[in-house]
Amino acid sequence: MGELTQQINPRSLQPQRWDAPFSVEMTTDTVARVMQYPPFSEMDPAGFPPRLPLQGILKNDSRIRRYKAGDIVVREGEHGTSAFVILSGSVRVDTGPDISKATPAGSGRSKNKIINTLRSWWQKTDYPEYRAKVRATENDVLGLRGFDSEARVFFKDVESAFKGRTTIELNSGEMFGEIASLSRSERTTTVFADGEAEVLEIRWQGLRDMRKWAKTFRERVDDLYRKNRLQTQLKKSPIFSHLSEQSLTELTAIIEFESYGDFDWYITYRDKNVLPPTELINSEPLIVSEGDYPDSLILISSGFVRLSTVENHGHRTTGYLGQGSVYGLEELASNWSGSPFQPLRNTLRAIGYADILRVPAKAVEDLILSEMPDIELQALITSSEGAKRTKSEDSETGMEPGMMEFLVERRYMNGTATMVIDLDRCVRCDECVNACAVSHNNNPRFNRHGHRHDHYMVANACMHCADPVCLIGCPTGAIGRLPPTGEIVIDDVTCIGCSTCADACPYDNIRMVEIRNRNGEMIVDQDTNLPIQKATKCDLCEGQLGGPACQRACPHDALTRVNMGELPKLEAWLDR
Repeated sequence: MGELTQQINPRSLQPQRWDAPFSVEMTTDTVARVMQYPPFSEMDPAGFPPRLPLQGILKNDSRIRRYKAGDIVVREGEHGTSAFVILSGSVRVDTGPDISKATPAGSGRSKNKIINTLRSWWQKTDYPEYRAKVRATENDVLGLRGFDSEARVFFKDVESAFKGRTTIELNSGEMFGEIASLSRSERTTTVFADGEAEVLEIRWQGLRDMRKWAKTFRERVDDLYRKNRLQTQLKKSPIFSHLSEQSLTELTAIIEFESYGDFDWYITYRDKNVLPPTELINSEPLIVSEGDYPDSLILISSGFVRLSTVENHGHRTTGYLGQGSVYGLEELASNWSGSPFQPLRNTLRAIGYADILRVPAKAVEDLILSEMPDIELQALITSSEGAKRTKSEDSETGMEPGMMEFLVERRYMNGTATMVIDLDRCVRCDECVNACAVSHNNNPRFNRHGHRHDHYMVANACMHCADPVCLIGCPTGAIGRLPPTGEIVIDDVTCIGCSTCADACPYDNIRMVEIRNRNGEMIVDQDTNLPIQKATKCDLCEGQLGGPACQRACPHDALTRVNMGELPKLEAWLDR
């Protein structure tokens, strides 16, 4: 036992993340017990490097969680960065339409915007942040027990809730959640305890290292990803949508997965923003370089990448690509057609973190280019040749280069509803702030200040991110996306004030506020006698008539909400 401790604890060998273990309760004896369960019992500890022993990963990157019957372990639609291995007991996976969206608050959100708008006026008080309900109440389906990180949402009557639905039982030694954890994608199923259950939760860093150093585990995860996620992902891409099931199966077998950057990019976001532009771009992991031979098509699976070109002794940002985007198709098309050779015309770097898929050039030629209509193929070739002949002073989209650099360096391209203000038109009347306050408990959900480029400012308002790291770790599932539109909202009643979401948001767009009763008095916790806090943020005036009140209230058209995945719309607004 002493030898194991010696391998794990020396500061010279310990990775930085182990300075803060996932749980201080993981002892050497606990690790030895966990090692008896698959998939750990199937891993060869000798295959791990001395600085990252398997026992050390389990000791520092995992923790034991205990659940009671009906407790929800993961919920469909959540963004998670942990995987789970069942140590004792069993869990059930719900395979039907999501049942866990009913909240412990009761009836949930009304879809009638007229009723919601009128209700906001009926319930209006003279005091900010008035709350009629403080703690989640029971309903027919779900309940809430516990506090802080140990809070549990549970099904009150599992048999009634799942009557007529199909569930799959998982038992000791089985694993779930690994695919969503490694890709930080939405959970696709709800999993709940089928009685008393002891589960090992492994954070993504440990999962990543296990995948890297344990061949059998890597093959299992990759195989699951190819079967369960990759084909669905390819079907959503226009260039692969025409492929038959057989072709898709062949394609998924040869696609290569690569990850770049820091999965926890949001933790160092503020530190990197103070770097000079040259140091910042050089700190971003290189994917491909301008002038490289185009030997594959690159598909962005998650995250964002920066497009840049060499200029003088540095790089100029010309654009960015997000999930679902492809790069290299124009060059591959031009070279396949027999035109003069075209190398890659941009450098790609991961902005924070990016997962990419590489499709070999031969597969692109056989499955995509050979099946493409002549008019589309010629358009690709023309675009590639035109880009080689001219290097525009503008970005790939035609946007002013300084604005493009600003959006990428501040990572505002993450937003699907970013608030942009034209300061030349803004007269500082505060009508936008007042309108927001009227719609939200007499307290605005954004601050009319933020980072600036030229006479434009991105305000401190929730951007409803494409990569919403605020969704990670909420113990009650109080923060999440609303289907089908995707707004990120906080269920006020199930929010327990733990501030996990506010701490995670890299843009400081979630605030903790003290709440009041109808008399304007602060509501305090009976045990601590401290004011109770709730998380608040912009919800795009979800459920109310007319959309965001801030934008509607501006008398000078100085404010807009922009999906940064639709840059032509932003460019048109900037060029009014």
